[in-house]
Amino acid sequence: MDRRRFLKTSGLVSAFAAASTSSFAQTISSFNDKKNLIDPELIEKLRSRIVPISSEERSMRIEKAQKLMAQNKMDAIFMEGGTSLDYFTGVRWGRSERLFGMLLPKNGAPIFISPKFEETRAKEQIGNARLFCWEEHESPFELLNKLFKEIASGFNTIGMEETTRFFITQGLKNTNINLNITSATPITAGCRGVKTEHEIELMQIANDMAMEVYKVAVTQLKEGMTEGEYGKIISDLFAEFGVGGGALVLFGEASAHPHGLVQEVKLKANDIVLMDGGCSVEGYESDITRTVVYGKPSKKMNDVFEIVLKAQQEALKFAKPGVSFESVDAVARKVISDAGYGPGYKYFTHRLGHGIGMDGHEWYYVVGGNKRLMEKGNMMSHEPGIYLLNEFGIRIEDEMLITENGAKLLLPKQQSLEVMF
Repeated sequence: MDRRRFLKTSGLVSAFAAASTSSFAQTISSFNDKKNLIDPELIEKLRSRIVPISSEERSMRIEKAQKLMAQNKMDAIFMEGGTSLDYFTGVRWGRSERLFGMLLPKNGAPIFISPKFEETRAKEQIGNARLFCWEEHESPFELLNKLFKEIASGFNTIGMEETTRFFITQGLKNTNINLNITSATPITAGCRGVKTEHEIELMQIANDMAMEVYKVAVTQLKEGMTEGEYGKIISDLFAEFGVGGGALVLFGEASAHPHGLVQEVKLKANDIVLMDGGCSVEGYESDITRTVVYGKPSKKMNDVFEIVLKAQQEALKFAKPGVSFESVDAVARKVISDAGYGPGYKYFTHRLGHGIGMDGHEWYYVVGGNKRLMEKGNMMSHEPGIYLLNEFGIRIEDEMLITENGAKLLLPKQQSLEVMF
């Protein structure tokens, strides 16, 4: 089968449709026994492009954060274990009721705080960075407040990374009622929301892997399989690349619900097949939706697909540095509304997109009300859709990069309901 096609000939359609529910168990068993469904040379070619983030890059991120802290009048920011800590330091630490985190002053090196009994494990990750520990009977907030006071005289404003849990913020405030606690999002988003060339390349690799997985996955569709069974096939294909990945799979009428239903749906001839997923490469995500038909699409399906594709293309042409995020959403939404599937969110029920990077959903959101202006290096999902209850839904999703002069998709645009790439 042509690598860029889902169903190229009527012979393939007939072959897929002939698979019966009774033979499905044998089909899955046969699939699970196969190895190297993806060309091993292709796997090696993609994996050879992966270059981990270096310590020098992380140092540059910290320097940028400190410049932004000065601009935003913050004396320091604090973050516990999570994506932002990984982004700035490479430290990966699970969250519990015990406080572990990093205090980053606007001048000087990062400072870490850890439970004492975790000291050895902490030192493994933080290297020569300053580390202060608290015993089980001690208050980590008293220790944190003491460190604040040592950073600079007249210390006053601390930014908390946005996912920091409330008990930490509250514990710190109770310890120092005069401390001005604010959001560190202007710092963390200001750094993470603008991707470097290296970050873009890692995301490109993740997109390329997802594309290859989808190409092979559609050859495994069989009538009678459930969404979960097909999702397992996709996850196994990502595993061939040695990365974690998967997809939300929606069949038939379930595709009219953007995130599906609880009840599993079995695949039937001429059903819509919606695949929404991706993988992570060195912590950087891909998020791609392809909607195809298991058989022959109806005229209505084709018509709706063309409207969604036009919405994606028109918004892509409009997006560039200096235009607002909300205006890009408005362009796509107008195409869909003008075609009779409006107004507003009536059939295009969600925002046009979300930022993506080390988190599948992060800053900045392409949605009405977001007046922030796009800038070079912003990366976001670009996913218009039309959802017709009790019939079907069609969504096309790609990652869109804002470049110096405009915007581009990381993958070739979808051609039709029978041609994914």
